[in-house]
Amino acid sequence: MRRLRILSLLVLVGVLAACGGGVSTDELQGVALAEPTPKPDFTLTDTDGNPFHFAEETEGKLTLLYFGYTHCPDVCPVHLAQIAETFDQLSQVAESSVVVFVTVDPERDTPEVLREWLDRFDPRFVGLTGTPEELEAAQTAAGVPVAFKVGEGDDYTVQHAGQVLAYAPDGLLYAQYPFGTRQSTWLNDLQILAQIHPEEA
Repeated sequence: MRRLRILSLLVLVGVLAACGGGVSTDELQGVALAEPTPKPDFTLTDTDGNPFHFAEETEGKLTLLYFGYTHCPDVCPVHLAQIAETFDQLSQVAESSVVVFVTVDPERDTPEVLREWLDRFDPRFVGLTGTPEELEAAQTAAGVPVAFKVGEGDDYTVQHAGQVLAYAPDGLLYAQYPFGTRQSTWLNDLQILAQIHPEEA
């Protein structure tokens, strides 16, 4: 009888463990969305001049999407430096992730300029550009405000969305990461997001 009771307890523990096997997004520290949103589908041009189909090329990977420009004085380099530092500490996460930087300043950010700038942070980062119309469509598809130029001459700035969009491998956006996000938040959240695969959604 006692043996039967122990066996029943072991089965119950096994069932509970199986039920708790999924990944919870409750521990995410980024700005959580009320409802997860799907990854946008757009096509731009990478720094080698090849078409980059965003949804297709990043399928099944933890994907960080950010719209910015190389002349950005603060937000863009800080975000990329933080992500690069996080990847240095989370090498396994980095191996199955992709960072996509979309320029909102195609006039100055030629493919060569974009590639050289991104390489300062991590040569694995993907740089994308396109026509103004294509870039506007990509921002709209991602649900961020469309960037616009401020000022005249060569020293103009560009007002653009300041948040990084982090899509889990299941293709959904659970949280956003604005300027000022702590390094500890990146470390915590990327480890969680990397574990959310389609079969666990």
